[in-house]
Amino acid sequence: MAIANGAQHSLHYVAEVTYGTTPATPTWTPIPHTGTTLNMSKDAIESEKLRGDRQVEDFRHGNKTIGGDISSELEYEAFDDLLEAVMCGTWDTNVLKSGTTRRSFTLERKFADLDTPEYHRHTGAEFNTCAISVAPNQMATATFGVVGKDLSVNTSEVASSTYSADVGNTPFDSFTGSITEGGSPIATVTAIEFTIENGLEPLFSVGSDTTNRPSIGKSRVTGSLTTYFDSKTLYEKFINETESEIVLTLTDLDGNDIQFDIPRVKYNSGQPDVSGEGAVTVAMDFVALYDDTDESQLVITRTDA
Repeated sequence: MAIANGAQHSLHYVAEVTYGTTPATPTWTPIPHTGTTLNMSKDAIESEKLRGDRQVEDFRHGNKTIGGDISSELEYEAFDDLLEAVMCGTWDTNVLKSGTTRRSFTLERKFADLDTPEYHRHTGAEFNTCAISVAPNQMATATFGVVGKDLSVNTSEVASSTYSADVGNTPFDSFTGSITEGGSPIATVTAIEFTIENGLEPLFSVGSDTTNRPSIGKSRVTGSLTTYFDSKTLYEKFINETESEIVLTLTDLDGNDIQFDIPRVKYNSGQPDVSGEGAVTVAMDFVALYDDTDESQLVITRTDA
């Protein structure tokens, strides 16, 4: 009996025309990933009937919830559709801004090394969050949070399926990137993390155990910039509630760039804690705000080598 191994796990997506419905002749695109917690969970419904003997008389499965994270090393072009979906925007001349266009997908997990390969298809999948993280001596990572409608487990491909090849680009690392803060390069950053969040919430109704299309909230971008404490300049922006700008640029081995420009940020915390005799760092939490010039709180730009 074969046991599934992560080394032979694959993950693909296809855009849906109708929410919650896999296209009849799908062309699947791979998602480069390092792990996933994508799954179905169910609410529990227990009978409250009192029997006199203290026993539970009945138990039922309740509403289904499809969700989880997809962890990845960020690559040029490989996540363009996912970034577009989580931003609810549309790429325009290699520039992506926040918008209001919702997109749903079917996500397919394949466990290829089972005696009979299995295909787990999550329909109505929307990308609710995206967390970008860059730290020294590491690959840049992107973790996408999913909210979906339903799950089916199958032992064969969807009829007439085709599978696209991986784009084949190398992951971004922290060595070839750059960060500017307030328009000036900053060389003392030990980590930058930020999250795009859409506030998707399932909507259940009588007669179905799967969600209607979830409600969506505001587009929020929050994050943290951690630096060695070398002066009061950055710290004073928190003290004085001074607005600033953060621009993160990542470059892969072939010279392709992706730039994350947060044109208007406010720092809402920051303290140079000391926990020993080593270097002092200060973590500056920030919130992104809508910028009138860019018409977005976050602007993503891709540049071919």
